[in-house]
Amino acid sequence: MKSSLVILYHREPYDEVKENGKIYYREKKSPNGIVPTLKSFFANADHSTWVAWKQVTSKQKTNFEERVTMDGGNDSCVVRRIPLTADQVKNFYYITSKEAFWPILHSFPEHFTYESSDWDNFKQINEMFAEAACEDAADDALIWIHDYNLWLAPYYIRQKMPNVKIAFFHHTPFPAADVFNILHWREAIIDSLLCCDLCGFHIPRYVENFVSAARSNRDVEIVKRGPVPASFTPVGTALAEPELTTQIRHKGRIVNLDAFPVGTNPQYISNLVKQPEVDAQVKKIRHELGDNKLIISAGRVDYVKGAREMLLCFERLLERRPETQGKVNLVLTAVKAAAGMRVYRQAQSQIEQLVGRINGRFSKLNWTPVMLFTEPIPFNELMAFYRAADVAWICPLRDGLNLVAKEYVAAHDGEGGALVLSEFTGSAVELPDAILTNPYSDKRMDECIDTALGMPYEEQAERMKRMMKAICRYDVQQWANHMFREAKASADEAPDEAQEPALV
Repeated sequence: MKSSLVILYHREPYDEVKENGKIYYREKKSPNGIVPTLKSFFANADHSTWVAWKQVTSKQKTNFEERVTMDGGNDSCVVRRIPLTADQVKNFYYITSKEAFWPILHSFPEHFTYESSDWDNFKQINEMFAEAACEDAADDALIWIHDYNLWLAPYYIRQKMPNVKIAFFHHTPFPAADVFNILHWREAIIDSLLCCDLCGFHIPRYVENFVSAARSNRDVEIVKRGPVPASFTPVGTALAEPELTTQIRHKGRIVNLDAFPVGTNPQYISNLVKQPEVDAQVKKIRHELGDNKLIISAGRVDYVKGAREMLLCFERLLERRPETQGKVNLVLTAVKAAAGMRVYRQAQSQIEQLVGRINGRFSKLNWTPVMLFTEPIPFNELMAFYRAADVAWICPLRDGLNLVAKEYVAAHDGEGGALVLSEFTGSAVELPDAILTNPYSDKRMDECIDTALGMPYEEQAERMKRMMKAICRYDVQQWANHMFREAKASADEAPDEAQEPALV
């Protein structure tokens, strides 16, 4: 039987485990994040397909199992794997996606590379995803596509199945039109996204940026527009936007647009940090710190994440306020990029050198100012650090949303703690009670970390209660419910004589 729901996502929805020579497909270790939530829809549909890519060798490709089900899963929920060679993955993900698209999406055109990109390979893999989706989809199915790696899939699907519902969610920022239009392939990308029934973005600013890019490349009419929902800050911060375009039309096709930020699972995290083993970890961390203030900053190695700017600010803190030496500890998780991600080598080197310099300058026999983790920390342990930390310092130069900020709020559950958050993260427009900072301004960064370290507990608790309410209003389940509901509703907007352009 054909699937009523088809999800296209670059990640497989399970952990692949090999035991005694046999492969098992098991639940992912962390129940947090969007994959478990997407899986709830995947598992509850009458028949569903999840399409992802899988890197294989030429030998593995010979007997490759294209369709698998998870251990204990239902046969009506099938995972379709697209087998890709190492070279295909390298050119598709590590080079074209990360060296051409990623810097443009995050408004860092100086990192953009065109010459090494393989557009033909990118098109081919998107077409493979689309073909797999169309083979399994019912004529009236909902095909739910995730992120810029699959920008072209809507176009290929629409050619084969003109009546399916196509929803696309953009997990990264969408840049201003003048930055997006640096991409040589901008028209093909816009043409494909205009094949969707619904395009979702984290915040209104990204919707408006997309509309501007679409209108600068194609004849696009704005159909509906109104004030942003009350959950977003309309004015006064870097990514604020007072109005939101909710419908556009191109060649007879209505494309619905919406802003609904991905959430975390606040109730799960709040309960987790109260579990005896996690609570014991929290107490152990606090005992080892004594009266010291603990600052936590978590992320991965990436030039957009602002680790360099934060470390320089921390160094200035120790210089201009000598009384903080021996009294403030910074825990930084900067998880190393995969071996093939050459674009992040310089960022990783900068972080390691700065941490070494700060520790070399200021360490004492019984105090090391910065503790750096370059390998992933288990989720429970990370939540213990969040709960124990007096301050979370999250200051990307640009970030589509940033779930770390929301996880920190959930771990504190209204019980104190200060969040220093870059106003260039999508979550900043949801969390005006954070201490919003500008990572491009040394003065503003210095002021904000001083404010966080000196904030009275009563003010911390008041801010945290309001932020907890905000993240509970739009948790990860609500995000998925919203998109699922809007995608189904968008099917009622039938296109009249919609024409599709040729993809270049």
